[in-house]
Amino acid sequence: MMLLRNLISALIVLGVSVVAEQQGYDDAAQADDAVQAYDDAAQANDDAQQAYYYDNIDYSGAFSAGDDTIQYWTDYAILPKRCIVYNNVDVIVFSVHEQYYKQCQDNPIGTYITPVPNFLQGYLQYYMQIQEDKGYDDYELPEVADYAYCTRVEIQNQELYLQIGCSDESPNSIAVNIYEDNTCTKRSTSIDGYDDANIDVSEIQVSLPFKHCQSCVMWVDKNDDEIDDMFYENRKQNAPLCSTAWNFKQECDRKCRRSGLESKTKDGWNTPDKVLLAILAVFGFGMLIAILQKRQNMSNKDALLEQAAMTAAGLQQVHVIGIFFLIIIVITVFALLQLKNITWALLLIMNTTLFGYLMKLTVDSGVSAGETVIGPDGTIIRHADSDDSSVESVTQTPRNNAGTYMLPTIS
Repeated sequence: MMLLRNLISALIVLGVSVVAEQQGYDDAAQADDAVQAYDDAAQANDDAQQAYYYDNIDYSGAFSAGDDTIQYWTDYAILPKRCIVYNNVDVIVFSVHEQYYKQCQDNPIGTYITPVPNFLQGYLQYYMQIQEDKGYDDYELPEVADYAYCTRVEIQNQELYLQIGCSDESPNSIAVNIYEDNTCTKRSTSIDGYDDANIDVSEIQVSLPFKHCQSCVMWVDKNDDEIDDMFYENRKQNAPLCSTAWNFKQECDRKCRRSGLESKTKDGWNTPDKVLLAILAVFGFGMLIAILQKRQNMSNKDALLEQAAMTAAGLQQVHVIGIFFLIIIVITVFALLQLKNITWALLLIMNTTLFGYLMKLTVDSGVSAGETVIGPDGTIIRHADSDDSSVESVTQTPRNNAGTYMLPTIS
């Protein structure tokens, strides 16, 4: 009986210990599952954030891959124009051209925008591809290239984020900007009131092709023995810069095209311009003096004909003089306003008119000088300035003129 009791007690103790051990295993398994679930959630969050940069940078779905896919990029070119903030998103304005050999002088397929991070990531891949083709296998991008992605930093005990975007100084430059959120969409001015991190981006900025036509596919001479048959095919299809910008593009409308345009500054008159202006002015003034002298020597007949022509046109001499001085005043005003094109045009028109009128007076004076009529015996019958009352009629036979035969008078 005693033996049976001890056996039952041992079985009870053993069962309790087994149950306790199993419970411990179950608790540990549950803890491991919780840790794994946390890791999975964190990984999913990271994947979601990374997908955000590539697929939907502005939360609106505007910058997403389109259906108009281009398979071969060999003949295409891209022209990055400027960096602007459009709808609170830092974007690159660019145009795509179908014929690279025209150096982007032909009409583009269209003008588009794409987020700066996407454009820069594509450009850095494009640049790395070129370095690899040149044989620089150990080439590494500068450290500032890391800010092509939204990067967490700690500045003055504040948790902030940095990413490359548009510069506040010029639409043709980029800068590392400070953001408050981990998606780098909300600018932060908590550091000295500026959103610029003052990080040197010159190593990227120098090679970034703003306002330079860039071939989508850059060919580098390589030994055919070093490459496989798929090298050229891959290069035609794998154009990181153009394909990335194209896949995340959005149409740039009229408002977008006006954004970030640099105001055109008036160049003013440089030294060659001033010299040419002086030459044309002196030339015009000289022709004016010559015209006045020609008019003083103008015959009465020519003066009357000119006066009749002006009267037929409804003008008086005072009107012509007034119009001439008005044109001079207008040219002077345009010159002071530094409106070069219209100043040159008016000045050339005025000088051409003066030159034409001077030539007319010169020709007319020559014709008038040749209007003197001389008789067969050498006697001047009429001058150019003679009128009908002053015409000398020679009706009598000259007397005492040697060599003249006179008929006898028959009575």
